[in-house]
Amino acid sequence: MSESLLLTKKLLRSKIIKELKGQTRKESSLKSKKIKDVLFRMPAFHKAKMVMFYIAIGGEVETKEMIKEAQKLGKIIVVPICRENRTLEACLLAHSTKLSRGPYGIMEPVIEQKIDSENLDLVVVPGLCFDKKGRRLGRGKGYYDRFLGKLTSNTTSVGLAFDFQIIPSVPVADHDVSVNRVIFA
Repeated sequence: MSESLLLTKKLLRSKIIKELKGQTRKESSLKSKKIKDVLFRMPAFHKAKMVMFYIAIGGEVETKEMIKEAQKLGKIIVVPICRENRTLEACLLAHSTKLSRGPYGIMEPVIEQKIDSENLDLVVVPGLCFDKKGRRLGRGKGYYDRFLGKLTSNTTSVGLAFDFQIIPSVPVADHDVSVNRVIFA
């Protein structure tokens, strides 16, 4: 990857992180609800039996209420677990699942019930920024790129973002993987 691309990504990350921290809790909650409403109206969501959500950190689009409501609708919910070898594994999140902080401070199930990624119908993906073509910029470790790259064509991936996280064009390298759709408010 070129040095200028790395620098551009680094600058974008710091700019967006600053904006995420500057957004009020009320703004974040209102926008997260609008995003949830759009996600839950998607045909891919309606058809999905097994949905992988991320557990939000650092001002990301909040997923806690989405997870609760999806469970009430009978969806099987899965969340990611970060591994030291820089991979993500899908893990079942039942109503009674206890969570603890993982390697990056992200809440993860204590008792792991791994799910094969081939069984996922819909994957909800975080990102620091996206463009309207589905290209995304994550936090720089490549976990989601590697995970998304292994999904079958039957699995829909959807990025969630606030309006200020949508930029004209996300700088990408060969290993970066786009999402099928981006929902933002």
